[in-house]
Amino acid sequence: MANELKLERVYTKPIDTDGYRILVDRLWPRGVSKVNAQIDQWAKEITPTTELRKWFNHDPEKFDEFKHLYLAQLQSNPAYLDFKTMVHQKLETQNVIFVYAAKDEVYNHVVILAENILKGI
Repeated sequence: MANELKLERVYTKPIDTDGYRILVDRLWPRGVSKVNAQIDQWAKEITPTTELRKWFNHDPEKFDEFKHLYLAQLQSNPAYLDFKTMVHQKLETQNVIFVYAAKDEVYNHVVILAENILKGI
């Protein structure tokens, strides 16, 4: 069975603890203890900038432009290549779970990040 890259909200009880869990938000989620989150790594350096995140404000009408701007940020972020390589290496031996706080499970940066990570596998 192939390993998967999964997405999971931090506010749900960890559904899949069988894998390497990475928090992919710039801010630690409100009201969640580090113990309950069961996070292996916090990758805040590859998240959208505060300015971009605030501008987007989870507005579905801004999502296409947000996606374009966030992908540009990733491409110019030196930490992103290392992060992408690390995720690919982890996927060789286990599942990887991107954990995030956003309520909207469709219009958020984690969907964009996961899609971009999976390109070229």
